Amino acid sequence: MSVTHFKKVFPNGLRLITVPIKNNQTATVMVLVEAGSNYESKEENGISHFLEHVCFKGSEKRTLHDITYDLDSIGALSNAFTGNEYTGYYAKANSKHLETILDVVSDLYLNPIFPEDEIKKEKGVIIEEINMYEDQPQKNVWNTLEALMYGDQPAGRTILGTKQNIKKVKRSDFVAYHSKHYVASATTVVVAGDVKVETVENLVAGAFRNISTKKPRQKKKVVEQQSKVQFKVKAKKTDQAHIAFGFRSFPLGDERNWATSVLSTILGRGMSSRLFKKMRDELGICYYVGAGDHPSTDHGVFTVYAGVGKKRIEEAVFYIVEELRRLKTEQVADRELRKAKDYSNGQRALHLEASDQWAEWYGFQEIHRENILTPQEVDERIEAVTAEDIQAVAQTLFNESNLNVAIVGEVSKSTEIKKLLTL
Repeated sequence: MSVTHFKKVFPNGLRLITVPIKNNQTATVMVLVEAGSNYESKEENGISHFLEHVCFKGSEKRTLHDITYDLDSIGALSNAFTGNEYTGYYAKANSKHLETILDVVSDLYLNPIFPEDEIKKEKGVIIEEINMYEDQPQKNVWNTLEALMYGDQPAGRTILGTKQNIKKVKRSDFVAYHSKHYVASATTVVVAGDVKVETVENLVAGAFRNISTKKPRQKKKVVEQQSKVQFKVKAKKTDQAHIAFGFRSFPLGDERNWATSVLSTILGRGMSSRLFKKMRDELGICYYVGAGDHPSTDHGVFTVYAGVGKKRIEEAVFYIVEELRRLKTEQVADRELRKAKDYSNGQRALHLEASDQWAEWYGFQEIHRENILTPQEVDERIEAVTAEDIQAVAQTLFNESNLNVAIVGEVSKSTEIKKLLTL
């Protein structure tokens, strides 16, 4: 399906992406802001995510129950999310209810009142969310890896923040943070679905006419410092050991990311990927294993991950390292390269079937201030990747001076494991 987008920048700096999709029954309104955990100081860590929660607790026009009632009364889906570099709010409903969902989402985004009693209650919710992630080693290993790679800077801290920060945050902190970040030039509105461009532009102009035009607060650039393998074990009583390799990679906009994406598919995406076939099919060593590339605005991470039996950690690390070395020394065969490209393009099509998925596609590119590419243009970039490109990227990434390994679980042979980390 060919879907065109239309971009408009209003005089106040607010950016709008409209994605008309004919014959789609739904419309999605998504509002994204350049405010996430990488924008926080150490003392603020966790406030971006916490603020996302309390924006739903009441606005100047609506109480908490009014917000949920207005959305439920039209059968809408709504949610919010926080990342390292953005926070997002969205609602999705039958396209005939576009004005309603735009009014609700813009209201809770622009006019939250941060009720004291709701903040107090939500502190308990956030703390239990932190506890939940701490009790899930498959997720906790990523926090361990980020702390290992980036240390005492925003990229090394969690999105949820610390319990201490959550307990002490005050209403005035939310007001100040919202005022600094939720401003026109740091905000992108995306409307996707069965909509008309002119109608959307007029509605958004009205809904956001009073948005702040202050200059947004910028985040600090991520500092990359590493000269040798970094290794960290977080001891936890578990039935599995959860392993995450992290290689310092390329930021958004770097042309090598296309080859890195194909490389991640060859290595660990899909049931025919190299790691899946070796680790699960041949060795029976794990249930899950994979690889992925994660570029951000000023840095990137290439990851390899698996959950394995506690007695087979060394074996797992050995074979992961073996596959990484192989990609450095051997070029990928034509047949495997063709399969990886087709897998990547096919998965992209499957993930773009609904209005909210299209909103994410265009919105995430815009909020990161990328040159927006259509899926067809991405397909073309992937198609142009050669076996030589993939080997060159593997040789750049997979080096000991670039390698970080985090393990969560019961690990008894750390010294032996570290000896295997030779690339």
